Amino acid sequence: MASFNMIIPELPSYLDAMGGEDYKGLIIGLFASTALISRPFSGRLADTIGRIPVMIIGPLVCVTLGLLYPAFTTIWGFLFLRILHGFSTGFKPTGTTAYLADIVSSKNRGEAMGILGVAGSIGMAAGPAIGSYIAMEFSLNAMFYASSFTALLSVLVLFGMKETLQDKVKFKPSLLLIHPKDVVEPRVIQPSIIMFLSVYAFGTVLTVTPDLSDHLGIGNRGLFFTATLLASVVTRLFAGKASDRFGREKIMMIGMTLLIASTILLGFSDTPQLFYMSAAIYGIAAGINSPTLFAWTVDLADELNRGKGMSTMFIALELGVILGSIFGAEIYDNDVTRFKYAFWFSSFMATVGLSYLIRLLALKKKEK
Repeated sequence: MASFNMIIPELPSYLDAMGGEDYKGLIIGLFASTALISRPFSGRLADTIGRIPVMIIGPLVCVTLGLLYPAFTTIWGFLFLRILHGFSTGFKPTGTTAYLADIVSSKNRGEAMGILGVAGSIGMAAGPAIGSYIAMEFSLNAMFYASSFTALLSVLVLFGMKETLQDKVKFKPSLLLIHPKDVVEPRVIQPSIIMFLSVYAFGTVLTVTPDLSDHLGIGNRGLFFTATLLASVVTRLFAGKASDRFGREKIMMIGMTLLIASTILLGFSDTPQLFYMSAAIYGIAAGINSPTLFAWTVDLADELNRGKGMSTMFIALELGVILGSIFGAEIYDNDVTRFKYAFWFSSFMATVGLSYLIRLLALKKKEK
């Protein structure tokens, strides 16, 4: 998470320097598109050749791409690397969440996903701040190399871990033949819909907040993500436990409400103080939503198809991030007076998700 998020805050200005200011929405959009395409493959492979091989593929892509960014200095070369980079997030999280589901009991599933989320949020939030610091103090190339080195550390951690998939098979090319039934796990549709509607805001935040940071005179574009980290780490721990105790849907309603509040407040942010307050509320919302949604998905997924179930969830995640980044950039359109509209549309998407949750709870209560 630290590796591929380390470079995010600096990429909009990096693309601007190439003359590609009109392609900012593709920085995240292309990355997420490739991740989305790779999800069915990672899910199928995780359920056949094993969790650990799938966990290794993603970081190796990051290692390679971190070394190539300094050599690809044209707009189209850069965008091509963003397409390839998406494979990193298309494989690693799928294998990791399936692995975790294998080794944790159902009674502690939310708590376990919360712990995993803490690690992820540290990478997603601290990575950008560290990356921006390296870029400012040294160079953009140094930032790319640091991203590559961080990914290599992720690979080294995996050595010595025991494979959890029973009856795994050797890789063969036919495993890459994906049928429609391999793409979506119907059992996890409900949490996947909520994931899509909630992470739309994340795509917009990734794409637009670096420019908003510049507009507010904040030198380090990664500090927004640091603020979300500080707010989300502890939240993930108790939110996971709370979802184990009180139910996934009820806890998700709290998270979605806070997500709506944070994106509305971001639209009004005209001072650094308000900007950081929005980041903190957003971090709390993310800390609630992420572990709850992943635990909910594992609850519903068939045990023999956990890889496919997690892949389905991540497909929804990528779709949300893609649309959030592309539409967020289009709504903003490099016009500082339009920041608020980009964030407020994220609020609308989250409101749709909250309404869907309320309906699910009403139907569940009626069935009882």
